[in-house]
Amino acid sequence: MQFLPLAEAIRTHVPDGASVALEGFTHLIPFAAGHELIRQHRRELHLIRLTPDLVYDQLIGMGCARKLTFSWGGNPGVGSLHRLRDAVEQQWPQPLELDEHSHAGIAAAYCAGAANLPFGTLRGYLGNDLAKANPRIRTVTCPFTGETLAAVPALRPDVTILHAQRADREGNVALHGIVGAQREAALAARTLLVTVEEIVDRLPPMMNAIVLPHWIVTAVSHCPGGAYPSYAHGHYTRDNAFYRAWDAISRDRAGFLAWMDRHVLQTADHRGFLASLQEKAA
Repeated sequence: MQFLPLAEAIRTHVPDGASVALEGFTHLIPFAAGHELIRQHRRELHLIRLTPDLVYDQLIGMGCARKLTFSWGGNPGVGSLHRLRDAVEQQWPQPLELDEHSHAGIAAAYCAGAANLPFGTLRGYLGNDLAKANPRIRTVTCPFTGETLAAVPALRPDVTILHAQRADREGNVALHGIVGAQREAALAARTLLVTVEEIVDRLPPMMNAIVLPHWIVTAVSHCPGGAYPSYAHGHYTRDNAFYRAWDAISRDRAGFLAWMDRHVLQTADHRGFLASLQEKAA
């Protein structure tokens, strides 16, 4: 485990063509890491995530992705992700391969990857048409009960990137609140990078907390505000106005590119990104 600046962690551990999971369910979404992937012009990434959210809309629109494994591709509470939709419908800025699942299917696939099993099973998908659109969804028969179950291939990301509230000085990481599939995505990955709000001497006990031990963590990067415009429980709230504004920003290609250039490409790091938004608001 190493403590690294975020730019160095991405440069060292995320090559072009990697499968990358930036997890966080509504909460603790690693926007800072996503922006750093864009600044470093990563290409041909296989992006994995339960809900793509704005961070994957940005990565897709900036040409970082060749494939998306996901469930529910929308802007939460608003509607479409326009850059995702443009990539699928018009192949702009490049074609995007889709591997669509339900939330439960993605979670089962992460669990299988974490357990070093070839596939995950679940009772979902039966009686609906998703399997017709995704040939990677299969069925298996339970050898004990004869029950037919859905099967999904295991997910083993080359890199999982998380945002968390705290790490201690040994590199143990703690996150709490809505935890989604972060633990499973962390355990399934070959490399685990974590951005954190703060580094502390000792991790305090918290309700609904997960602790990821230092021996599974590859690198920790101190990055206050690293989930914004998502939220970090106990540190700052979700910027719902930003999510609403993104619909108009992302709808037009030229407007999207101009916004990304101003607020991501022309900023050195996440601190610069946050400052650029404050300047615009002022």
